[in-house]
Amino acid sequence: MQPVPKTRAASATVTFVKLALIVSALAFASADARAHSRSGPPEPGIPIPSLTHGQMAVMARYRRETVDLASRQTKTDPTFRRLLNYGNIQYTYCLWGLVPGSIRDEESPFNECSHAYLAATKAVLAYMQGMPSARDAANDLVSRIDADMVRTGASWVLCQYSGEPFSTGGIVVPRWREVPFHAPSLVAFLTALCVPIGGLVTVFRRRAAPSGPSG
Repeated sequence: MQPVPKTRAASATVTFVKLALIVSALAFASADARAHSRSGPPEPGIPIPSLTHGQMAVMARYRRETVDLASRQTKTDPTFRRLLNYGNIQYTYCLWGLVPGSIRDEESPFNECSHAYLAATKAVLAYMQGMPSARDAANDLVSRIDADMVRTGASWVLCQYSGEPFSTGGIVVPRWREVPFHAPSLVAFLTALCVPIGGLVTVFRRRAAPSGPSG
């Protein structure tokens, strides 16, 4: 019997772990009793202004650069850390922006939580404009984002969550019950499920296959 190539087995294992993380996030988020409600005011905490649907797409392109700048700051305060932590938590709840249509599709079950983590990203960047160690880099980043938003007319593209306020005291979870009825999200989860299963089947088939003649 020929040994299973380590790279293929490792790849299948990594994919399976990713799926397990997604399933765990689903279960954890569904059980969270502190979920933000669209019908009521945000929970007590640091208020975070919302952003328009058009601004989301622009902020998404600059999120990594904003987070990298924030992570390099050594002199911080509780407000900064809470804003940054909230944005990171929201990003995880929203499955790291991996579900197709999370940002651009208003009907996506992940659109509201995308509003939340991108609004937090914008709030962190705005806060860094007042931090001596980050001010210059933050102002430069804000200028580039503003120019990008003007070019795309981002401020004028609204959706049902564009005026919704957020707060570090209230986590926004995806609308899990709507996933089966939103085709792009459903396809993404089915694909995530099929890929590791297919990988494991391939591994087991290779292990079970009879070895060729030894010569």
